[in-house]
Amino acid sequence: MGLLSPREIHRLDLAEWRRVAGDISKAGVGRAAVVAPPAAAAPGSTWFRTMLRDVNEALDASPVPASEWPTVQRALGDDLLARLLQIFPADLGSYRSGAWTTPDLVAVRLHALALMVGDLTGTYNGAGVRRWFVRPRTVLDNRAPVDVLIPGWGPDDPGPRQVRSLASALAASPAT
Repeated sequence: MGLLSPREIHRLDLAEWRRVAGDISKAGVGRAAVVAPPAAAAPGSTWFRTMLRDVNEALDASPVPASEWPTVQRALGDDLLARLLQIFPADLGSYRSGAWTTPDLVAVRLHALALMVGDLTGTYNGAGVRRWFVRPRTVLDNRAPVDVLIPGWGPDDPGPRQVRSLASALAASPAT
């Protein structure tokens, strides 16, 4: 989603979590879930697992176009992104720069794509992510994800949910 300060995270301990939580909170996401840990809390504790789940749910439900535009545009390129969002390519720059307010439907679609791109990035490089959206997939009845995200799509529609599930499955795959 483009919310984290650029840095590599090698281990999610409490100190690193505080930095991550600070980045997320700056975007106004998950503030209720990000609370000070109890003295005995540690990664792997019930408190930590519950807090991570709650923050993940908050992130999943919270479009943040200002940070998602550059991240998703870099990953997909202008033409594919415009096609997936069902907007004119010439409008991308105006939305990305903030000159125009991103309409809610576009923001929700952009957010869904940001989550998919995030899942795919752990498996594919940039070219692979773009190809993933245009190559037919057996589980999509030999259609490409771009063809499942039909005009008027919303992230809660059956086709887009199936595309998101397919992208998520790659992030969880032990073969990656």
